Amino acid sequence: MKFLDLAKVYIRSGSGGNGCISFRREKFIEYGGPDGGDGGRGGDVVVEAVDGLNTLIDFRYQQHFFAENGRPGQGSQRTGRSGEDIVLRVPVGTEILDEDEESVIADLTEVGQRVVLAKGGNGGFGNLHFKTATNQAPRRANSGLPGIERTIWLRLKLIADVGLLGLPNAGKSTFLAATSNARPKIADYPFTTLVPNLGVVGVDGVEFVVADIPGLIEGAHEGRGLGDQFLGHVERCAVLLHLVDGTADDVVADYTTIIHELEAYGGALAEKPRVTVLNKADALLEEDIAEKRAALAAACGGEVMVMSGVSRAGVTEVLRALRARIDSDRLRIRREEGDEGEEDAPWQP
Repeated sequence: MKFLDLAKVYIRSGSGGNGCISFRREKFIEYGGPDGGDGGRGGDVVVEAVDGLNTLIDFRYQQHFFAENGRPGQGSQRTGRSGEDIVLRVPVGTEILDEDEESVIADLTEVGQRVVLAKGGNGGFGNLHFKTATNQAPRRANSGLPGIERTIWLRLKLIADVGLLGLPNAGKSTFLAATSNARPKIADYPFTTLVPNLGVVGVDGVEFVVADIPGLIEGAHEGRGLGDQFLGHVERCAVLLHLVDGTADDVVADYTTIIHELEAYGGALAEKPRVTVLNKADALLEEDIAEKRAALAAACGGEVMVMSGVSRAGVTEVLRALRARIDSDRLRIRREEGDEGEEDAPWQP
């Protein structure tokens, strides 16, 4: 299934049915009077968050959604049938944006949330509605109100507890593959990850969701590389895991590059709690680890952890540090506790 996180959609609610002009005509009823019914109401355009979806790819092949119009009223005081609603089913975490791509109409963060994007038009009154003591035979009826037509944008922001950050080839996909059942593509060239990946990670009897996004490079906020639009998928995370390639010549420069891109992206992303990790420690000597770890700690002003996603050394300690920064209501009890966490020894530089 292809991944798509932004889609433009054209919607239109149903128009109301017209009212009816009709008079009761029966053989032995001399003054039957008006009996024209009202028109039916037009259908609404509704968006609903459903479980089991993680992409907007369906909206690439269908961009126009029109609700059904209401039926006109009929004689014998019969009201026209109302039009059927049309429901747009989207993944949880989808934002509904106005045509300007800035104004947020709705943010669907829970399964079952429904929002009416365009209400259907009311049906028109039939001539029965206009009967009065002084106007016993009205010959007027209202037309139904037209539906609402608008253009909206759907933007998907994946809901995860932990977001992975780092330059290309920092080892984000390797970490996700080592700690979950996710199988992202892993290779030794930049931008192996082209779309976000989700994985469920377990440690000490609880589970949480980790999101891996394509790597950032310097100038990503200006459109370089794959840009920074994928940062939207980690906006909802409780904590960010910043992986720094330990085999790089200047780990401090790599660290500051990512921080500058977070600040350029704006919002509260740069202020989120972060766990900084020196990765690929299996390829370094102990003295190199100590030197680069100290340099990173001075740059970030906090603790720097060390791990290797390939050998899994230090991975459990990193998972426990992430768990400590995740709200308890986000954590889920593991269905089956494994002993894989006991096999991982903390990294000792």
